[in-house]
Amino acid sequence: MLPRMSARVPKGVELALPAQALLPDCHAGLHFCSNSRNHPLKNSLLIVTLSLAISACASNAGTVTGSLEPGIAGTPASPLRLAQAGLPNRASEVEEAASPETPGESLPHVPLTEDLLFRILVAELSFQNGDWQSAYSSMLDLARETGDPRLARRAAEVAHLARRQPEILTAVRLWRELAPQSEDANQNFLGYLIMSNDLAEAKPVLEHLLKQASPQGRIAQAFQVQRMLVRAKDRVAAFTLLEQVLTPYLDTPEIRLALAQGALASGDLARARKEARAALAAKPDSELAILSLAQATLDKDEASNLIADFLKRHPQAREVRLALARVLVEQKQYEKARVEFEHLLRDDPEDLTALYALGVLDMQTEKLDEAETYLTRYVDTLERNPDRERDPTQAMLLLAQIAEQRQDTESLLKWLGRIESGEAYVQAQIRRAQVTAQRGDLEAARELLAKVDPGSEREAALLVTAEAQMLRDAGQMDEAMRVFEVGLEHLPDNTELLYDYAMLAEQQGALDKMEKSLRKIIEIAPEYHHAYNALGYSLADRNIRLDEAHALIKKALELAPDDAFIIDSMGWVEYRMGRLDEAERLLRRAYASRPDAEIAAHLGEVLWVKGDREAAEQLWRDAQAKDPQNDTLKSTLARLNASP
Repeated sequence: MLPRMSARVPKGVELALPAQALLPDCHAGLHFCSNSRNHPLKNSLLIVTLSLAISACASNAGTVTGSLEPGIAGTPASPLRLAQAGLPNRASEVEEAASPETPGESLPHVPLTEDLLFRILVAELSFQNGDWQSAYSSMLDLARETGDPRLARRAAEVAHLARRQPEILTAVRLWRELAPQSEDANQNFLGYLIMSNDLAEAKPVLEHLLKQASPQGRIAQAFQVQRMLVRAKDRVAAFTLLEQVLTPYLDTPEIRLALAQGALASGDLARARKEARAALAAKPDSELAILSLAQATLDKDEASNLIADFLKRHPQAREVRLALARVLVEQKQYEKARVEFEHLLRDDPEDLTALYALGVLDMQTEKLDEAETYLTRYVDTLERNPDRERDPTQAMLLLAQIAEQRQDTESLLKWLGRIESGEAYVQAQIRRAQVTAQRGDLEAARELLAKVDPGSEREAALLVTAEAQMLRDAGQMDEAMRVFEVGLEHLPDNTELLYDYAMLAEQQGALDKMEKSLRKIIEIAPEYHHAYNALGYSLADRNIRLDEAHALIKKALELAPDDAFIIDSMGWVEYRMGRLDEAERLLRRAYASRPDAEIAAHLGEVLWVKGDREAAEQLWRDAQAKDPQNDTLKSTLARLNASP
């Protein structure tokens, strides 16, 4: 079968969400997208969640804040910039040009001599020219000579960008030696020690950090340490280390929660439950404790009951109520989930999480009026109170979907027009143009597309294909061909454009252009099975160069052995070559896999030629009922003078 361009290039933007995609997850962890991110303790326990829960964020989630990760923290000024900033006619000092000190860093008195400036410049130029080794060695030597921790930090940055972990650790170790009180230096040192699985060297550093911290600071530090140890290769050994460094502080309930999370990470659910229960016994109203206990409980019903019982005792526990709502959504208990989200919204009418969740739930249950109300409130609230972790795009797409279902073109265009950035921007503008063209204003539609600035080759190709499709739908085939040809001047090796151009050329009878485009695809993308299939089928359908057609389709079938359309093509070429039994076998297999009207047309023709006209007519009747306008089916019936 030769796939039509319109079958590959959808006329509309798919806005519908599958049921399992409800309330897309923000962080794959416990980020309830509520105000908890401003609470230092809750922020450090963002990973405590039911993995079975889903998020109601509609968020462009970033990384969890406050995490202790290996890598160069912050964005320090490079020594090159420091040196350049200190270039007045008099001698100056490095620290005069430096960026603000990081916490705990006491900078030495280092005169910026001509020799020091020259060596810094040479190191930076070496790095810019791709010689990271020379830059790294020079910065490390300079840090040792001057005692300036910023130079050691720059050496670590160079090694980090070069992805050289042993060299990173060496530089970070020196950075810490030169600035032992630096929080950044200690965190990066620990991070790379743990990634290197050097837990013994990490232990005294962790003990020191916890000992010197204030009681409240120690809680946050404990959760940071726990998250960091998750990166260790040996998670059991990492938990043992966590247990050792936290044991002196077990009289604090939150410390036990850090241990519970560590036990979860190491796979010890029994220990995780033990620690969570201990924390809950010490602090019965702890939301974090009940969430940790639920997370360590494998039975989902039991976990739900634990949370529900806690809420009976502590009805104002918002984070726990949100967790329960998400569990209920995951279990497809939508009405019960609605009750919990509505409870959250009563307490806070501008709760973005609840607004978005209720909107999606109402769409899931086809309550479009209610969905529109909640989603509109979500967008408006977010507009009044911008949140960089949230993006209204998904809500706007859902509102556009509601408008399309109602055939409310004005609202559809309004919501699509409000999408101004992000991954959905280009497709939203394409859909705006398509709707405008369908209303009869093709020129305005083309102008809309012309104003869109694509951010990638893929988006540029989508715009070309969309414009050509609109022209094709309007019957302007020659102009559609011209749009493709102009697009291919700018994107000559784009396989999607080449393929769609070939399909349109085939419809126009420009077989030389079709074959040239498909052969170019085969040359630049030899695994692109559609090109082999399209060319082979086109030859077979015209009953020419059948041996070549067979070879091309055979290659396509090797690349995609279960593709029903390619199996159909092979059956069709076998029919053209007179091998009717093999043709029937292949076409029956294709039709069983995908009962498409075009495959039915081919199979019916084989049965008709073999003399089984009753079976052929029944097959065609079934196909007509499903797709009465199918061109292949209509042409087959006309050619055979058959009327099923």
